[in-house]
Amino acid sequence: MKKRILYIGNDLTVNSFTATYISFFSKVLKKEGYAVRTASNKSNKALRLLEMLGMIIRHHKATDIVLIDTYGAMNFYYAYLVAKACQFYKLDYIPILHGGNLPERLQENKKLSKSLFGKAKMNVAPSQYLYRIFKNAGFTNLQIIPNSIELKKYSFKPRSVFAPKLLWVRRFQGRYNPMLALKVLKLLKAEYPEVEMCMVGPEKDGSMARCKAYAEKYDLKISFPGKLKKREWAKLSKDYDIFLNTTNIDNTPISVIEAMALGLSVVSTKVGGMEDLVEDGKDGLLVPPANEKAMFLAVERLIKDPEKTLEITKNAREKVVVFDWEKVKKKWNSLLQ
Repeated sequence: MKKRILYIGNDLTVNSFTATYISFFSKVLKKEGYAVRTASNKSNKALRLLEMLGMIIRHHKATDIVLIDTYGAMNFYYAYLVAKACQFYKLDYIPILHGGNLPERLQENKKLSKSLFGKAKMNVAPSQYLYRIFKNAGFTNLQIIPNSIELKKYSFKPRSVFAPKLLWVRRFQGRYNPMLALKVLKLLKAEYPEVEMCMVGPEKDGSMARCKAYAEKYDLKISFPGKLKKREWAKLSKDYDIFLNTTNIDNTPISVIEAMALGLSVVSTKVGGMEDLVEDGKDGLLVPPANEKAMFLAVERLIKDPEKTLEITKNAREKVVVFDWEKVKKKWNSLLQ
């Protein structure tokens, strides 16, 4: 009999690229036959936490295991409190490690981390990067299960020409450094006057407003469609050739995996788990963080050698096959059962 699962995370933007993993993962678990309850879709942080804890109080007798989406910012404290509630009711729980800034939490909050992660049935790391970090911190209850996508929903577009048409997909937030993309665009404009970019994502901390002001100041051709659903930005991607990932901190972002599946050529900052996701020169290009000149040169390299760039995109598509849910689900079924 399949386990009864209570899945705790921030289910704020269902079917959107900005959604936490819960919106996708809860659906595919249900398709596998698991009974899944989720929390929370409350936008207010206090109400969200109350609903998360309330779900455990109300449903602990009808729950076999709790999954906890775990990030390194404010969500870390939510995850800790949820874990303490699970411990109180003697419920098995599994933190799913997502945040690129979780390593900082392990250092800054050692006592809370030991209680949260040390008493878990298993900690699931989506990358070798977080697996190494947690292992070096002394945790042994670890397993690598990659983040996953339904690969059949991402149609690969082979490109014979790679034009200076750039796509960026993330929240407009300081840690993701969206301004770096505009600085790269400004450098490209001097060489390629026709250069254009689309920046997909919602405003978070004023970063979008700053980006719009910069674009206007330097007369940069950029569109800001805001938040789009996965299928919408996947369709939009056909009009672009190069994907920029500009973050200062990262793990193995779903948006980059999706870009690789779609045939976009990826240029990313070399931070966090990106080296485990992208092999520089083989299935994407990696550059130092916060370095617009290096990212500009990488983009130019892709534009000038379309034959090599097409090879890179084909290699990227082959690599992301391992993230297909049809493969990943075997590991989850084995762990949950």
